Amino acid sequence: MIIRSGAAPLRRLVVLRHAKSARPDGVADHERPLAPRGRRDAPAAGRALAEADCLPDLALCSTAVRARQTWQLASAQWGTPPPVRFDPRLYGADVPDLLEVVHETPAEVETLLLIGHNPGLTDLVLALAGQGLDDTLERVRTKFPTAAIAVLAAHGASWKALAPGRALLTGMTVPRGEKK
Repeated sequence: MIIRSGAAPLRRLVVLRHAKSARPDGVADHERPLAPRGRRDAPAAGRALAEADCLPDLALCSTAVRARQTWQLASAQWGTPPPVRFDPRLYGADVPDLLEVVHETPAEVETLLLIGHNPGLTDLVLALAGQGLDDTLERVRTKFPTAAIAVLAAHGASWKALAPGRALLTGMTVPRGEKK
């Protein structure tokens, strides 16, 4: 492997789909809370990120209740959670909207966690990943279920350099909490 002098820093985009949500009667979609399985899986996602040494410097989270609860339960697994920004643009966002939010990330952030919804998150991962390690791309194409985590890596002087086809999908996992 050749290491280039002056190479742009490596950035990691960690994409976390909110954990499983409930569908209570009369509750608006934005206000839907996590289901019991989601309340088990969200902490498992937090532990998986810690075990993979993939803790973020900043988190961007949808304002939907289920996304906010996923953030709270996942980040509670870490010693000191990073700052979080709740952004209403992430709710129901498509790839251009998601990229717009990511591109606004300060350059000093090396690992960014994005918590949101499908189909936008699956579309974002597939759009950004020019390549994937092992079978990661095929696994995302097949299914990116609730609480799924995808990790993309790309070099760039800033987050604005992150563009379709320019990242490597380095990992994809679906952590599940144990029933009590």
